[in-house]
Amino acid sequence: MVREPQRRYSAVPKRLRRLTVSATVTLFALMLLGAFLAPMAYMTSTALKDSTQISDTHQPLLPESPREVTIGGEQVPVMRVPVDGHVRELALVEKGRTESVFADPAHPDKRITWQGSWRALKPAYEFAPQWGNFSAVWKALNIPLLLRNTLAIAVLGAVGTVISSTLVAYGLSRFRVPFAPFILASLVGAIILPRFLTIVPTYAAWQKLGFVGTWVPLIAPHFFASAFNVFLLRQFFLSIPRELDDAAAIDGAGTLKTLWYVIIPQARPAILTVAIMHFLFAWNDFFEPLVFLTGKPDLMPFSVGLYQFLGLYTSQIPLLQAGALLSMLLPILLFLFGQRIFLRGLDLSGSSK
Repeated sequence: MVREPQRRYSAVPKRLRRLTVSATVTLFALMLLGAFLAPMAYMTSTALKDSTQISDTHQPLLPESPREVTIGGEQVPVMRVPVDGHVRELALVEKGRTESVFADPAHPDKRITWQGSWRALKPAYEFAPQWGNFSAVWKALNIPLLLRNTLAIAVLGAVGTVISSTLVAYGLSRFRVPFAPFILASLVGAIILPRFLTIVPTYAAWQKLGFVGTWVPLIAPHFFASAFNVFLLRQFFLSIPRELDDAAAIDGAGTLKTLWYVIIPQARPAILTVAIMHFLFAWNDFFEPLVFLTGKPDLMPFSVGLYQFLGLYTSQIPLLQAGALLSMLLPILLFLFGQRIFLRGLDLSGSSK
């Protein structure tokens, strides 16, 4: 009879430890999330400011400006004035060295004489976002043209890499390919190899073919499969039971029909993941468009156009941040709405039962 209460009370510290561990992990996750989102929040806040708000000694975190009101037909500043033990926001009507006259913004006719130097007071601030920064950047950057160019390069490249990578991964996962280990080792080596090492011979080859200054060098290579995408899709295809292929063969399905009606429906999350990953890669790609499209401003994507905008408006930090936010808007929306597909595509545990 004595042991039962001891067991019941001994479970309390165990639950407390579990709660402590869970709270610690949650707090750490929130801190990590805040660290990742802090630059994004600062960029958003800066994009909504103007040059005076950035150069202000107050350096407000939010887009705030010194508050002003109209009294007697004139714009006068609003100051934070200590009155009777409380800090009030009053409009500075008359400035003086030893005493100044203030007015209540809600009741302009009511005057308050305050003893002291008005220079020691701090101004009152109000939330004043500069939404015009985005419209200015939209016109200066020619966003519709950059958006058209970037979408064309990203979408066409995504279509090419999905088709080619699916076919190659299907062959490597379902058929006896000669020198398959060597091919897989070459794929891994191609993933590790930096593309900067091959840019010179690649540029020379495209120049000989006469395609420098066009979108062809940015789109055509993706129709010949990507090493990383082939490796990812092959691993996913290997997790699909071969019995499904045998059942399709018994029903008279050929190789391509098996791929279309059996493999692709099972591997749809992985294929969509490849498409999303390539779209984001092409959207953010800066090096190759800069190399192959030099001197062609009408064909430049978002990344290169934003870089040129950076050179023209170096001192206009809010405009630069507004342009960066506009360039990030579509990838962020794509990730938010496609994250479930993205996570399912990276799961190589197997197909649906």
